Amino acid sequence: MSSPNTPQGNTELAARHNALRARHKVLFVPYYETHWRAIVWLVLASGLFIYGVIIFNMTFARVFGGIGELGSMVLRMLPPDPGRFNTYLYAMLETLAIALLGTLSAAVVAFPLGFLAARNTTLNRLVQFFSRRSFDTLRGVDILIWALIWINVVGLGPFAGVLALFMSDLGIFGKLFSEAIEAADNKPVEGVVSTGGTSLASVRFGILPQLMPVLLSQVLYAFESNTRSASIIGIVGAGGIGLILSEQIRTLELQQMAFVILMILVTVSLIDYFCSKIRFAIIGQRAL
Repeated sequence: MSSPNTPQGNTELAARHNALRARHKVLFVPYYETHWRAIVWLVLASGLFIYGVIIFNMTFARVFGGIGELGSMVLRMLPPDPGRFNTYLYAMLETLAIALLGTLSAAVVAFPLGFLAARNTTLNRLVQFFSRRSFDTLRGVDILIWALIWINVVGLGPFAGVLALFMSDLGIFGKLFSEAIEAADNKPVEGVVSTGGTSLASVRFGILPQLMPVLLSQVLYAFESNTRSASIIGIVGAGGIGLILSEQIRTLELQQMAFVILMILVTVSLIDYFCSKIRFAIIGQRAL
């Protein structure tokens, strides 16, 4: 074997290197050749970010100035003032009712539709395609837009809020439910069919037992999230505590606004606690 420092040795090393590159071509392809699409998207995203910073005049001076103003506003919010407590409590209960009705109605409707959108339980590919695209359309419209639409249809009030949550959650639940159905283990289904069970029985005894804990967790989380959303859509006139909060912001009643915000935070925390208890009561407490 020739020494690597000699011309003959260098030639042998080059030959080995070329042979290695020939055997493992994929490993020697430059990164920019295999990931050029990702690089293009990264450059475009970076350009959009820089453009936004310049157009919106996002400077450190404005940020730090805003932080100072925020601190001053927080001081003016203290101490929280209960004010019209009975009115706030009624509005909070109305918000909870909006969230509960919107979440449950969307879950009930999305449950059978999820089977139509799932690849392993749909009637045919065309039904699955239109089901998925319908869910995408519903999900693509923001809940505030739905609230404004239904306010113009049924008028101001909590009914519009319920319908707005229903439309938004229907798209979300439809997607989540169908994906959970597709992820279900197919072995229990095969077991039911092998014993002479019908397609309906295979869904009832093969898929549903796997789905219920997952679907329950998704619905409970959506109820918690919708409590916050119901507070927001009230600002545009869809009922609930959001309407009161909007009035307090416009009239600069900051201490009463602070109390309403605290009510919302406490309510969401309590809902999270009780939803966890309900979930574990149904699916059981798992050992760590």
